[in-house]
Amino acid sequence: MIKLGVNIDHVATVRNARGEQHPSPYLAAIKAISSGANSITIHLREDRRHINDNDLKIISSNKKIPLNLEMAATLQMLKIALKYKPNYVCIVPEKRQEITTEGGLNLDAKNKKLASIVQKLNQSNIRTSLFINPSIKDIKLAKIIGTKCIEIHTGKIANLVKNKKNYKKELDNIKKCSMLAESLNLEVHAGHGLDYRTTKILRKISQIKEYNIGHFIIGESIQFGLRNVIKTFKNILRNK
Repeated sequence: MIKLGVNIDHVATVRNARGEQHPSPYLAAIKAISSGANSITIHLREDRRHINDNDLKIISSNKKIPLNLEMAATLQMLKIALKYKPNYVCIVPEKRQEITTEGGLNLDAKNKKLASIVQKLNQSNIRTSLFINPSIKDIKLAKIIGTKCIEIHTGKIANLVKNKKNYKKELDNIKKCSMLAESLNLEVHAGHGLDYRTTKILRKISQIKEYNIGHFIIGESIQFGLRNVIKTFKNILRNK
């Protein structure tokens, strides 16, 4: 079964626009799971621009919600992850000035800090993935660092598809990276900028076992409802 993770960060974005309590990310998480999502993703940014610590506390306390915490590779975020024990962690790059995550991690085999964070999360039985660009070099480095999974940044192919440009080269690159990762016993995930069309295209790559989608799902839900949008994605993931 190909899994769907639903990122609810932008439910918090809408809530924070008024500085009040509505809409509730927690209720959105429950709705997403009941609608067929396999997990919920939240990104606790260092500046807390959308998801905040209380959101993490409330959502992680409900053990019926499989939780994927996106976080920067900092000791502060490691401490938070070890405290709340999400089911999964995805380590992502983070810049204060960016609107959204702009690319994958800048991996370095000598990055002892990142390797140490991954090791501590592994020891706590928190499945950890690294958010990386579709790069053969980065796949190999991810294995050296010790992660169990990689999540391929799909922003480039998503933009090519949306702008009706030739995406074949990027698709081939993602496929080669996915095949290498699988051969190294790394579980392959995909995320960033995905919509219906790009997901249908990537679904042809059998090595990708999980898709994490947020902005499009939340935006599309305004018109068509969260349950209907999740149902459409689940149908896409069931069919090659």
